[in-house]
Amino acid sequence: MTTPNRSGSYGIQNLPRISHGRGSYLYDVTGKRYLDGSGGPAVYCLGHAHPEVTEAVKAQMDRIAHAYRYLFTSDAADELAEIMARNTGLPHSVMVSSGSEAVESCLKIALQYQTAIGQQSRRRFIARRRSWHGNTLGALSVSEFKSRRDAFEGSLLEVSHLSPANSYRMPEGITDEAALVAHLAAELEAEILRLGPEKVAAFIFEPVVGAAGGVVPAPAGYAKAMQAVCQRHGVLVIGDEVMCGSGRTGTWMALEQDGIAPDILSVAKGLAAGYVPLGAALYSAKVGDALTAAHGAVMTGHTFTGHTAACAAGVAVQRVVERDGLLAHVKVRGETLRAELARALADVPEVGDIRGRGYFTGLEIVRDPAAKTPFAPGLKVHGEIGRIAFDHGLICYPCTGNVDGVAGDTVILAPPYNASEEELAELVTTLTVAIKQAVQAAKAG
Repeated sequence: MTTPNRSGSYGIQNLPRISHGRGSYLYDVTGKRYLDGSGGPAVYCLGHAHPEVTEAVKAQMDRIAHAYRYLFTSDAADELAEIMARNTGLPHSVMVSSGSEAVESCLKIALQYQTAIGQQSRRRFIARRRSWHGNTLGALSVSEFKSRRDAFEGSLLEVSHLSPANSYRMPEGITDEAALVAHLAAELEAEILRLGPEKVAAFIFEPVVGAAGGVVPAPAGYAKAMQAVCQRHGVLVIGDEVMCGSGRTGTWMALEQDGIAPDILSVAKGLAAGYVPLGAALYSAKVGDALTAAHGAVMTGHTFTGHTAACAAGVAVQRVVERDGLLAHVKVRGETLRAELARALADVPEVGDIRGRGYFTGLEIVRDPAAKTPFAPGLKVHGEIGRIAFDHGLICYPCTGNVDGVAGDTVILAPPYNASEEELAELVTTLTVAIKQAVQAAKAG
């Protein structure tokens, strides 16, 4: 088969053709091996070709691939719904086929709820800068990722975007996390009051920002403070955990570590670990009761909602994660991994910040560590790190624009929850080489 000349998103020329995957490794058709240090885009939480998951999907496909939700329910869909409810405290869910669809569903659920309680004037959403929520028009509207929005400006919803919750890059005059939280809560309240509380449907945020920020955990107390503001004004809280949820941070719901339960929650990526596309929008009893009373049911979903084989994959993944105690392992081992990276890169001051939770880690690369000034965007330092790492057989997830939408270089790591100690050591060693080479070249240029 002729291989087209396809270039990757961060400087990889002539993309290799995949052959197969086994555990934490992928292999191209030439036999070259790649350690999947980012789980692709933070998806493959059990690695590749896990025999139990593969067999569960095969067994479901042998019986029925997809039972249409308006005609049948299924064991797989019911069990997955129960697993999600048990792990989040949110009893209702709508299953979809991607993270973007999950967020889109969350937005629709928020609007339907406000209509159901007689507040149909509440149509506006508030989100944050340096955020990414997905590719559908609604999800893209609440996102603030310049390079991914520019082509669609003019057709997006009108959304208010507030300051990021980034302890590494605090607003001028803010010097500690407590002051940052107070500042951000006041900013949210001011925007609600400016718009008029009767106009605002929901506030949406990522508890740990993924691609748009390079893994930025919200500071301690942030989620509680923002929820308190929203509750004062009848505004729903939507937690977007497409990337940071399903155990990636060491608890099934990332917001568990922040001490809140949102009104509505999106999950995807690690839910079925990439074995079959799957996402979900979950919502509280309060929201569900209002929807049922007013409309009889939630008014979102699509043909493949509750896709039987996808749900079977999700159930199998979650069974393995729970049985093998992987969340507790991820929570503790993730801290150790960041400490190992800090030691390995101690002589590279341009690694300005290493942050994250669990097996969700971001490294921010800066030109001037004291001033936290980023490298010039044209140098594409993040892309060079990704390219060098890939050449050396390591997959990471380089991102850009975290500072102002254009400048800022970050690298995301999201290894499989069941990665071995040897594989994590290889990740640290190879990434260290890639960062040192890319930074040296950028400084020389």
